Formats: sequence, C-alpha cells, structure tokens
Amino acid sequence: MYAMLTALAAFWGAAAGLLVPRAAYRFSVEPEDAWRDSCPAGHALTGAARGWLGSTRCARCAVVVPVAAAPGAEPGDGSEGEDDPVPSSGRYAPGVLVPVVTALACAALAAATGPRPELAVWLLLAPVGVLLATIDRRVHRLPDRLTLPAAATVVVLLGIAALLPEHGGSWLSALLGGAALGAFYFLLFLINPNGMGFGDVKLALSLGVALGWYGWPVLFAGGFAGFLLGAAYGFGLMVLKRAGRRTGIPFGPFMLTGALLGMLLGALAA
Repeated sequence: MYAMLTALAAFWGAAAGLLVPRAAYRFSVEPEDAWRDSCPAGHALTGAARGWLGSTRCARCAVVVPVAAAPGAEPGDGSEGEDDPVPSSGRYAPGVLVPVVTALACAALAAATGPRPELAVWLLLAPVGVLLATIDRRVHRLPDRLTLPAAATVVVLLGIAALLPEHGGSWLSALLGGAALGAFYFLLFLINPNGMGFGDVKLALSLGVALGWYGWPVLFAGGFAGFLLGAAYGFGLMVLKRAGRRTGIPFGPFMLTGALLGMLLGALAA
C-alpha cells in the first residue's frame, strides 16, 4: 500500500510540477513591476486560469527563425546569412528540473506520512513551496499573493485534518508553531532588515504551522535546518569568492528545504 501511495504521490508531484515553471516565470519580476503576461518576444500568454497555467513553450515563437550573418561574410560563401533559418523551440523557461523536484518531494512526504489525512495537505502545498523557492532563487522575492494564502490554507486544511481519524498531529500545536516561527523571523527582520526580507517572515507563518503540527521538537529541527543550509550555502559562496559577507542570498529555498526535512522527521516519528 505504501508503495502505491508513494507512486501516486510522485505522479501528482510531477503533474503539478509541470505547471510551476510558467507561474514562476510570471511571478519572477521586481516588486515595482507587474506580473509578466507575455513571453520574452512579447507574445501574450494564453491558457487556463487567464494564462497562469500552461507550458513554458510559446507556440508563436516555435517557428523557424533567421540567424544573423557572421561579420565579414559574403553572400554565397557558405556562411550563415540572414535567410539561413534554424529551428527554435519557443521555450522561455526551464521545464524539467522543477517537476522532478516536486515529484521527489511529494513521494518523500507520502512515504513518510503514509495514509494519514494530513498527507493531502502536504501534497497540495508541496507544489506551492517549489514555486516559491523557484521565484525566490530567481529574483529574491516571495510574493504576498502566494505566501499569505498559503498560510491561511495550511491552517484551514490542517484544522479539517485534525477532525478526521488517525491524524498524526495537533492543530493547536500547529497554530502555536506558526505564531512562534513567524514571531522569530519578524524579530530577525527588525534586527537586520537588509539581511532578512519581510517575505521570509510571511513564509515562516505557513512553515511554522506545518512543522508545529508535529510538535515543538520538529518545529525547532526544521527551523534550525533551514538556517544551517543557508549558512552552509553562504559560506560556500564566500570560499569560492563568489560572494562577500554583505551579499544577499535567497533564503526561502533553504527555509522550505529545512521545513521539508523537519516534516519528514515528524511524519516518521508520529
């Protein structure tokens, strides 16, 4: 049964992950810019949910396009000229890694959680977490349009899960965990606003609820793992001389990865 559940979760993760790259492309803009509504060539994004759902391949761009002539080339000398076409895939964002990561995360959560009601919550929120990590890695931003609804959704869904038999956590502990981790990140933001974004504070609310579902030890482990991963990444950049002590790094992916590790630990122990 566990093998079938894990396989189904992986399939769900892969399918949901295929929808993440386009949303990540649209969300990956600076705070003062509007969400993208066209491909890099200016063609409008169409599809379900007003263009938010779909592939990262523009059909209008996926045509034969000309290649500019090489400098100094003469017509007819065998060099590529303006009329020598090459095919273009029309793809404007990577579309392979994200579905794989989402599938692996969902499979791991299913294997650790088993057929308990909170698994449905984790599988629904896992693609959102991957989406947030992708956006933050690209533009160092965690949009309110995702973080705030995610926090409200995890509270409501875990409240429903707590009413069902054989659940493996506590809704009250989840609420307290969200408040505690959110307050901790808010304190860090007040101490060093240049080092901790307010988007991280909002993300901490939903992660604290998810980790708190399994209790305070899991909340501490997942929160600490995020800091440890972020510190290791930053230290590695400094060793390679690709960053300095004041260089900002996207912290959301490490928060999410640490939370995933904590949730796996909590699910296995529940």
